[in-house]
Amino acid sequence: MGVETEVVSVPATPTAASTPPFTVPQSPLKPTAPPSSASSPFHCPISAPPSNFQYSPSMSRSPFLARISSAAASRFSFSGNATPVRSSPMRKVIINMKSYLEEVGHLTKLDPQDAWLPITESRNGNAYYSTFHNLSAGIGFQALILPLAFTFLGWTWGILSLSAFYIWQLYTLWILTQLHESVPGKRYNRYIQLAMAAFGPKLGMCLTKFPIMYLSAGNCTALILIGGGTMKLFFRVVCGNSCQSRPLSTVEWYLVFLCLALVLAQLPNLNSIAGISLVGAITAVSYCTLIWVISVSKHRPQEISYQPLKGENDAATVFSLLNALGVVAFSFRGHNLVLEIQATMPSTLKHPASVPMWKGVKVAYLLIAFCLFPLAIGGYWAYGNLIPHSGILYALYEFHSHDTARALLGLTTLMVVINCLSTFQIYAMPVFDNLESSYTFRTNRPCPWWLRSGIRVFFASVAFFIANALPFLTSLAGLLGGISLPVTLAYPCFMYNIIRKPEKYSPTWYLNMGLGVVGMVLSFLLITGGIWSIVDTCHNFHFFKPQQ
Repeated sequence: MGVETEVVSVPATPTAASTPPFTVPQSPLKPTAPPSSASSPFHCPISAPPSNFQYSPSMSRSPFLARISSAAASRFSFSGNATPVRSSPMRKVIINMKSYLEEVGHLTKLDPQDAWLPITESRNGNAYYSTFHNLSAGIGFQALILPLAFTFLGWTWGILSLSAFYIWQLYTLWILTQLHESVPGKRYNRYIQLAMAAFGPKLGMCLTKFPIMYLSAGNCTALILIGGGTMKLFFRVVCGNSCQSRPLSTVEWYLVFLCLALVLAQLPNLNSIAGISLVGAITAVSYCTLIWVISVSKHRPQEISYQPLKGENDAATVFSLLNALGVVAFSFRGHNLVLEIQATMPSTLKHPASVPMWKGVKVAYLLIAFCLFPLAIGGYWAYGNLIPHSGILYALYEFHSHDTARALLGLTTLMVVINCLSTFQIYAMPVFDNLESSYTFRTNRPCPWWLRSGIRVFFASVAFFIANALPFLTSLAGLLGGISLPVTLAYPCFMYNIIRKPEKYSPTWYLNMGLGVVGMVLSFLLITGGIWSIVDTCHNFHFFKPQQ
């Protein structure tokens, strides 16, 4: 049996001279010298009854006090004035109190309106939700046109550019997860908020408002085009060439897709669509794998060629290469949703939201790499320069519809449709959040259910109108990549240097400044290449005339 442990504390006020001093019973293992009464008005710390500590409001339980074991107590030796040599219980109390105050000071000062908005309405997310959302946002229709970039870049530059963009965007993803709570007590729940904190309210709004809304609304419009067109292809595959029924027109297929998306859009917040994101992630990984496996396993066309395509002159060739790089850059999307996804997670000082968020990001982008690299390399190997502008899915149907099971082709196209429906939800959520925040800011109350539904119907109607007015929007992947590149690759590097303030001229400072400057220059070049591509092929663009 060991010596019973004891809790000790220093009295709040010294004992009066007339009060007889109390002494702590000395440990039989190591007796200490009696204190000198001349050097101190009291001899040593007082031993309080256990009941006082059990019910005391200020010292009731850990972390304010810890029980001191007899072995630890035997190491304390007191000098003539009863001051501990190594440590004291009061010092432990102060240290624990400091830790507690730091925890209290870290508590986020929440904006009451955040509880009314779709992105921050629910904060019970976790690493699994992070994986689902990032997968659903990171893989989509842009992967289907990725092999098209290799027709201009060729094998070497195609693989190098794809690898470089992947590593670069993974680094900026890490930066964004770290900057989410870079200031104690403050969470930047939206990309625009972080940019305003780094660049200033006016400049931050000017730099990010248009690209963020353009990425969200533009992706939703493109998803209507891809989803509706794929539904039409699915009907053609299932029905077959001998089908006698009259198929719907392209615009009608757009409308069918939009109605299905609107039904799912009635879910209230970002966490509520985690199940939809899971379905979207599974279908994305599945159809990417199916497409490249089927394409590689079949015989290649006889007229296939791997010679990079060139323009009519050197300038045309350069602009074509820039447009192809824009397609590669556009294949990595979702950075405009990283902070929004992280905002759905609870966060404390000991358990910050960046930990589960980064775990989910690592898993998601490992799967994304396993999808994009084989799809780009395998698709280019299977079809070479024969890949149509519509992407590898239409190449699969064009070259292998006769030697591939109809059920397999139908399953592939159906999974593309399901993925487009789920991706529409996560990209539309920032737009819903922005529109609803305008109402809550003016009225200081949450949106009623009928207004929330009306906002979502209104946005879907606008996206449907744009899809019919600009049916060639999916052909502008290079331009979209150039516009979104600063949000993905440049701004996070600048914001890290401004907010975290690494030592000037240190390797980290040079790395972020270099990547940021290169990203901005590359964005300008890609936008130039995208505009040239539009001008060069403008005769193929027809407003309000979807392809039949």
